[in-house]
Amino acid sequence: MKLPRVLLMDGTPGILALCGEVLRPNHEIIGTAPDGESAIAAFEALTPDVVVRDISMPGLNGLEVAKHLRRPDRSSAIVFLSGDIEFMTTDMEFMIAALKAGGSGFVTKMLIGSDLPVAIREVLAGRIFVSSPE
Repeated sequence: MKLPRVLLMDGTPGILALCGEVLRPNHEIIGTAPDGESAIAAFEALTPDVVVRDISMPGLNGLEVAKHLRRPDRSSAIVFLSGDIEFMTTDMEFMIAALKAGGSGFVTKMLIGSDLPVAIREVLAGRIFVSSPE
């Protein structure tokens, strides 16, 4: 069975390590990037099925990078990470902008262990996933 190919993008090494630890049993981690510019370069060099990226990385922010990742010849799903669940569930303007930029998954960092694998499964199936504080 082919494992989903995942590219991880976050400016915090501990978050990158946690995501890798959570995903590695059932996903192929094909690369990591600590900032917006290297995220775009890694995306161009690799062919991920899913991009997991922090909303507020150093350099280009999450929405700016997501716009660069949306290309007609690539169909990678995008899952955004955020440290703030209230921001993700109440800021409709951000959610609309993220959807327009190509995002379809939204996971709070405190729920990476439980929600990230589910979010990836859902976005690969063409559905939207948002972490819930409950």
